[in-house]
Amino acid sequence: MAIKNQKDFVTGLLFMALGIGFAVGAKDYNMGSAARMGPGYFPTMLGIILAIIGGVLALKSLGAQEHPGGRIGSWALKPMFLIIAANLLFGAMLGGLSWLGLPPMGLIAAIFALTIVACRAGTEFKWKEALILASVLAGGSYVLFVLLLKLPFQVLPAFVTG
Repeated sequence: MAIKNQKDFVTGLLFMALGIGFAVGAKDYNMGSAARMGPGYFPTMLGIILAIIGGVLALKSLGAQEHPGGRIGSWALKPMFLIIAANLLFGAMLGGLSWLGLPPMGLIAAIFALTIVACRAGTEFKWKEALILASVLAGGSYVLFVLLLKLPFQVLPAFVTG
């Protein structure tokens, strides 16, 4: 059997690896039952479902297809770097980096930084769209996490709140 669709095959293997990783990572937690779930129930079930989906996808990529192909292209290094950098920047801005002298910048600034850097990963970047998206995400996050869920996030930079 030959691989007819490389993308589907590699995606299936990735899903299977993640699924097995979730299931193995949750083995030390109490499973509980479907009626009374323990902390290990969700990651185990998620892992099993991901592994099954991955297996089906990988097997399907081996069979005959209407449109064979799906070759894996080169790595998109710039978008990959920018998405990872956006998440690292979000964490650094939200909590601060004392060893670099960066105080916590708060939820709003961290979301703006995350959104703008992540938007740069696309093929087409427009400041207006990035700022609108960042505003909607920051406002929605503030309402959901701070006002409704009452999570203790620092909203504004440390130097503003004193």
